[in-house]
Amino acid sequence: MQSGIGSAAAWATVLALLVGPAASGAEPKVETAGMAERLGANIPLDLLLRDEAGAPFRLGDALDKPTVLALVYFRCAGICSPLLNGLTGVVERTGLRPGRDFQILTVSFDDRDDPPLAANKKRNYLAGLSPGFPPEAWRFLTGDAATTKRLADAVGFGFRREGDDFVHPAVLTVLAPGGRITRYLYGISFLPFDVKMAAAEAAQGRAVPTVSRVLQLCYRYDEAGRGYRLDLPRIFGILTLLVVVPFAAFMILRGPRTGAEESR
Repeated sequence: MQSGIGSAAAWATVLALLVGPAASGAEPKVETAGMAERLGANIPLDLLLRDEAGAPFRLGDALDKPTVLALVYFRCAGICSPLLNGLTGVVERTGLRPGRDFQILTVSFDDRDDPPLAANKKRNYLAGLSPGFPPEAWRFLTGDAATTKRLADAVGFGFRREGDDFVHPAVLTVLAPGGRITRYLYGISFLPFDVKMAAAEAAQGRAVPTVSRVLQLCYRYDEAGRGYRLDLPRIFGILTLLVVVPFAAFMILRGPRTGAEESR
């Protein structure tokens, strides 16, 4: 009986490793750099940020349409600029009307970033779009450390300070009107169809699992080359887990063999 209980406990551990922590209604603290997806969860609507002019910007008041949320920091010398460049290169190729069918909120999680820097970033990125792109459709926002950390935790975005910089993932979070998380888009380049579908799903409030998250496991961002490279050690590690974990689970469930079984 104790052997069965031990086996069940071990099997539960294996399942926990494979499945990961269950989602809850609370806002979990994300202490490591990476993503812990919270599809279907709602972000806090009472968060008070600052817009490019320094005026208060209550997040809940802005979420009246499908929203693409980009968490970055404006002093970033690594992945943030390629991410926003990729977003700039796709938004006008979706066939959607910015400001009506969707909007973009870029929020800095670095409390050293201020509204003047946000305004400068906005001018730079809007300059890469057509003159008819409505400025109100892409906002650049800042806030204090506690507020931006709460937003990051709500969407499962983990970042870690290293010196004057941060280690963080490259991901866009898509929100339905009202703030429900419906999809994540990973990487630094995006297909117009994917962004268009994500906006359509958000308009319907449908949360869609992220297939492209698997790709993130196989690639790493090379800061020197400013691009993604195949991460062979990680791939081999994943393949090893796929072989070892099922075998270990089988041996645990099988339990110790009796003398009669061994003599057969």
